[in-house]
Amino acid sequence: MSEGEQKLADDQGKFARVVKDGRKLNDIEWESGRIILSNKRIVLVSNDGKRTIPLSEVDGLKGRIDVNQAIARVSGYISLQVGKDVTLVAPNDTEAFKNKLYGALLNQQVILAKHPAVEGGVVQDTEWKKGRLKIGDERVELAISDGQFVEIPLDDIGGVDEGNRTVMDDERLVLEVEHTEDDGTSVQTHISGTRRHTVFLRSLLREGEQRAEVNADLSEREHEVLMALYSGVSPFEIPNFVGMDVEKVEEVYDRLIELEILEEVRVRKEVRLKARGRHIASDVMDER
Repeated sequence: MSEGEQKLADDQGKFARVVKDGRKLNDIEWESGRIILSNKRIVLVSNDGKRTIPLSEVDGLKGRIDVNQAIARVSGYISLQVGKDVTLVAPNDTEAFKNKLYGALLNQQVILAKHPAVEGGVVQDTEWKKGRLKIGDERVELAISDGQFVEIPLDDIGGVDEGNRTVMDDERLVLEVEHTEDDGTSVQTHISGTRRHTVFLRSLLREGEQRAEVNADLSEREHEVLMALYSGVSPFEIPNFVGMDVEKVEEVYDRLIELEILEEVRVRKEVRLKARGRHIASDVMDER
């Protein structure tokens, strides 16, 4: 390894190049071998030799590219876009490798953050400030220059919106991430940086957002309870607010907890919305 280079992961697995010079390749098969990750590169080692992918040349982490049945049979892999090439990498422990890869690409990068940009549905008069990124265990961590430390657990992301915005007089790609504070208050944190780093961060946050998506077949009563909670009504005031018996409301709570739309804070049914609950409520509000 070169000076200053640190090995982050060394795993057995499979890999395959599926796009070369912008064209999908034919007759693709997985190669088996070692997959080595450092803070500077990925090295793929097989019986046919060694291939090195510098992290500085990785342009994006794409979704699934199931070009044939052999590829589709592998449930978890990472798609690396390098220029006009796409290589699929499937370590034995894909999630651990992916977390370290995101860390290698994003850790200690300087970003711009506005927190909270929105709190409890109310837009805040918050200024953009510099900060540093760190990819923790299943979370994104932001150390902001004003002393704030913001944690965004990936399983607590209710939504990620994006768009080009004017930030400090420059046009930038901005990510608007909905999550919650420790007290359960819904907030939005807005994040920007270089386009390359923002694109990588978007890929990671989108994975968290997808965990909140759920196709739940909810009744009208369940929607009423969900929307009341989303609007800030106390769990103990829900029966009077929606005109339901306490026992019926607790039955609704039980079902929504079972669907992982609510989480129980303590016995006697104090509850609060989880990420997928906020996701559903937000979609319902957009439809009305």
